Amino acid sequence: MARQRAGKRALRTIADPFTVAAPSGARIRDRLRVDGGDEEVLSLVGQHLGRHQRADLGERVAIGRVPVRDNRRAGRKKKLTAVSSSRWAGAMTRASEDQYQLSMRCLYDERAGLRRAIGQITRRLAVPCEQRTGRVRGYKDQGERFQKQRRLQALKVRLAVVEERIAQERPSVVVGGGRLVKMRHHLADARLTAEEWRTRWEAARLFLTADGESGAPHGNYTISVDPADGSVTIVLPEPLRHLANQPRGRYRLSCTVAFHHRRHEWLDRITVNQAVRYDITCDPVRDRWYLDASWSAPKIVLPSPEEVRAAGGRMLAVDLNADHLAAYVLDPHGNPVGEPITAPLELTGDTSRRDGRLRAAVTSLIQMAQAHGCAGIVIENLGFTDARNTGRETMGRGRRGKAFRRTVAGIPTAKFRERLRGMAYHQGLVVVAVDPAYTSRWGDAHWRGPLDDQSKTTVTRHHAAAVAIGRRAFGHRIRRRPGVTACDRRIAQRRATGQTVSVPRARGNASPPRTTGTPHTGGKTCRSRSDQLVLFPAPRTVRGAPGARHHTPGPERVDPANTGQQR
Repeated sequence: MARQRAGKRALRTIADPFTVAAPSGARIRDRLRVDGGDEEVLSLVGQHLGRHQRADLGERVAIGRVPVRDNRRAGRKKKLTAVSSSRWAGAMTRASEDQYQLSMRCLYDERAGLRRAIGQITRRLAVPCEQRTGRVRGYKDQGERFQKQRRLQALKVRLAVVEERIAQERPSVVVGGGRLVKMRHHLADARLTAEEWRTRWEAARLFLTADGESGAPHGNYTISVDPADGSVTIVLPEPLRHLANQPRGRYRLSCTVAFHHRRHEWLDRITVNQAVRYDITCDPVRDRWYLDASWSAPKIVLPSPEEVRAAGGRMLAVDLNADHLAAYVLDPHGNPVGEPITAPLELTGDTSRRDGRLRAAVTSLIQMAQAHGCAGIVIENLGFTDARNTGRETMGRGRRGKAFRRTVAGIPTAKFRERLRGMAYHQGLVVVAVDPAYTSRWGDAHWRGPLDDQSKTTVTRHHAAAVAIGRRAFGHRIRRRPGVTACDRRIAQRRATGQTVSVPRARGNASPPRTTGTPHTGGKTCRSRSDQLVLFPAPRTVRGAPGARHHTPGPERVDPANTGQQR
């Protein structure tokens, strides 16, 4: 027995649940229905500013990773002011700094992922084929081992390139997107012509971003939107001032904007001249122009999971899957309430369609939480970082392994968390994230069977995982205490509120016989011996037969949790 316990796999440390932070800002969009003259002016301004911003980005990359006071931003801004304006120059230098810092973080993440993949392949190559050393399994045959050796060499080459870039502090940045650059060499596969690709490339490299400024008219002096009539005016760069149709080198577009979504928040800011950032973008596929307004939100401290639990509110626990969302409502004591909830999640089609379906699924979750009186929603803190880096080595091989890896890669963990965080916050709901370790396995082992017996609909292992997720958010153990779920309707309706607390009790024996007239003592929920879930219940009288008689039925089904037996 001691050897068997010593050989068991050690469980990893489970992190504490935490409340997902509120959104740090807001971003809204409206369409600009520009005419031919407006489109020509916007293209000229965007190309002029984009060319100088790319030059400034190259200069910033050449400086390298230095403290903020040594990035020479003042000198670069002064140089850009001569060809644009002071506010345009400030926006360009700020964008260059943000792009550089983001590129360096991406390099560090890529290096960490390559190191994990190289380490996993190296450990498996050290084990002979079709053998196992501890928990490390060797490859199936020599052919697969040879392919892994080639892949290891390729990963080491990539790692050397990343290490060199980090040492030089010069990341590789493609303004317009690396995917669009690669598409240029595969126009036939992308079903594009050279002219169509060139249009997309030029549209992606436009720079029409103006940072907000508190105290400026309507929160932004460079791109200003009048709340009275929705007119949009732009300050033209110095070389393009001859295109102005308004005083002081400004150009007024012929169209207007309204910002129907979250309009009241936008009006609250611009009417008191608080900073609002504006971005003008072009969509060459649809031949449309858009204006985005964004602003930062004040930091708000949301209640912690302990405070939510102390308030005594319900929570909606959600298990995210590739094609659906499985949810269950839990009361403050960790007991599942009602029937299991399933929300479809079909993520096929283009990006906008997938995003719309994800929003629809999140909206349905919020409506369910409000209908059941929940204080918040519980989700798993999923990332799949290790799975994406070492998926071929740890997530199966062959056709089934490839299908499983594609399923995992298709789960929108980051987008789901961000959409849910913002939409739930504006509906007054709290989002709690928990550690995803063992929720599916333990939920299936301890909750699927009892919930399936109790529910009118089919309970899947994903619904059981949702119960485990919710109990972890409340700080309870995932393992059920005996009697939390039962087949008897009266016992299921009269659960004790303290059943999530571990209380010692007798195991292996049924309750002692007790007649109906015996005074009720203790915390039992049944009033007679015939109400108890025991192996041989009290005899019941069969009516309608000639001469009433007692009938003793056979053994009834018993919840294993009540007898101390393991299912």
